[in-house]
Parts: sequence; structure tokens; C-alpha cells
Amino acid sequence: MNIKPAARTYNQTHSLRKQTPGKRRVSIYIAWSYPAEANRDVNELDNRYSTMAEVRRVSYPKFEPLAADPCHFLNGVAGSLELFFRAWIPFQEFAHEQTGHVVPVYQRIDQAGYQLPIDERVLDDTDTLMVFGLDHNVNEQAAAPEEIAALKKFLSREGTCLVLSPHHDVGISDDMAVRQIEHRHHGDALVPRQQRFGAYTRSLMEGLGIPVENRYGLRPARDKVTKAMAPLTIARELDTRGYFEGVTTFNYHMHMPHYALTTDDTKSIHVLAKQPIDLSRPHPFTDAGNTEFNAFLWLPANGERKGDITMVDSTIFSTLFGADESLKRFWQNIIR
Repeated sequence: MNIKPAARTYNQTHSLRKQTPGKRRVSIYIAWSYPAEANRDVNELDNRYSTMAEVRRVSYPKFEPLAADPCHFLNGVAGSLELFFRAWIPFQEFAHEQTGHVVPVYQRIDQAGYQLPIDERVLDDTDTLMVFGLDHNVNEQAAAPEEIAALKKFLSREGTCLVLSPHHDVGISDDMAVRQIEHRHHGDALVPRQQRFGAYTRSLMEGLGIPVENRYGLRPARDKVTKAMAPLTIARELDTRGYFEGVTTFNYHMHMPHYALTTDDTKSIHVLAKQPIDLSRPHPFTDAGNTEFNAFLWLPANGERKGDITMVDSTIFSTLFGADESLKRFWQNIIR
């Protein structure tokens, strides 16, 4: 029997979720201006998302059933942005099934131009807040002091969790030859030679005193024959929260950020998981002797901050790049 998917709504105000013992309320906050991303000049080669025509050409024929008809799906950059929303649905549904609570997706500035900073409207009915840093730096998104204060108040609540997910930072060098080396390393034709993400999440990290920077766009290692992901290197002795119980790998994405620690203090911040890098493709980071990148960080509750902070890339919650049982177990662990 064919079961129709639930009816979809848009342009609705959020209905507050009541606290339920043992059932976390998860919220996603996309730290971008949708209009700023969608309206980028497509003649600019760098620091923008692909148009839907570019996606269709590079991925042909994967998206033809969805996007070939302009009466059925958005063209331009907007169409590519909508692919993100479609790919987050399985995680939203999974979290809903696990917790009994729907998972709202907020945008800093949405399609209709409505602005929503992180404040009590987002935080009052949230236990786990996921901030996806998918804003291009050129659009200059930054957290206001009031947002930093609101997050500090949120994290003063026992049992809260803030998941920060700045995406990659490709092409920081002014040397075009180095940018080309980085591009050849990850190998994604849809990523320009410079694509710098995460200005908003970086401003949050600065305001909250989190000593981390998102760097590079690194290609994870895979088995040459089976294409299976190389297992994560997990510091299980430090994982007292159980984030990695039953987890061996994440999903595959061609350009993942390295969450670089800018402190020597390893007591307040733990690198729980590292991802092996594809060493067959040169990159300045691996040329310096590195073979893995930091894929998951955990800042346990500390002092006045009663909530935890974690860092992991937003692609881990997107099914554009697949979702196996190991990944779903990670989803379960992070929202339980």
C-alpha cells in the first residue's frame, strides 16, 4: 500500500513544545540569509553556492527527475538551497520518532525576508540547539551581543546542548596555485576555488570563548575497492556521554572542515573523533604531516555553563551524502 507523505506547510509560526521528561526538544538554526545566498551574482566564481543548472550538469542524471522541469522545482542558486532542506527531512523525522517532538528548522533570514536572531523564541522550548554554519563569509552574518547573552543563559540550564557546525573554509590562501591544489584534493567540481563558510558560528565561538577554528575542506579516506569510509579514530575513554556508542563512521562528504584547537587546554575541550584523510591527493595540511582531521569536539559542562557544547559538521545530518546504521546510531546518541 502506498502511504502518502504528510502534508507540508510553509510560512507558519512555531508552536511551543512542552517539556517532556526524558524526551529532548531538538531545534535546527540555519545561520544564513537565504536571500543573500540565493541572490549572489552567478558570474562570481567564488564564495557562492552552485546554481541548479550546475548541480544538474555535474551530477547528471541524478537530479533530472526532480529539477528538469522549471514548473516543478526552483532554478538558480535557490534550487540548490532547497536541496539542503529536502536532505534534512530524514533527520527531522528520525528525531521526531525518537523524542515525540517535531524538529523546527529556523533561518536567520528566511525566503520571505523575516529575520530571526537566536533569542527566547528559539531557545525557550529547545534542549538541543543545532547551529548550522552554512553562511558564506562574504555575506557578513555575525551574532549580536544579545544573542551571545541568550545562548549563555540557555547553556546555564541543566542538560542543554549546543551543537555548532561551521562548514569548510576552502581557499584562504591568496596563492592561486595553492587554491588549485586544495580543489584537486577534494575533487568536487561544484566547489569553487575559494568557498569560505561560518562567519556567524565563528562569532558565536568568539563570544562564548570556544578556542576552535574551522579550517580547510578535506577529503575523507575510503577503501579503494569497496568505497567504504575509513573508520573514525575515536577517543572512547573520553566519551563519557556515549556520543559514539555503536558508531564507527560518519557519512561520506568530499570536503570536511578540520576543527582546529587554538588552545593547549585539553581538559575543557576533548577531540572525541578524528577522520582519516585521503592521502593520495596532496594538500597543504597533509604536506605538513597530518593524516587525520578533527571531526567531533566536546566541551563538557563547566562551572556556570551547565550545558554541553559539541562541534560536528552539518553534513553529518544530511542525507544528500547517505545515512547508514552507524550514522543513525550517532543521531540517536546526540539527541537522546
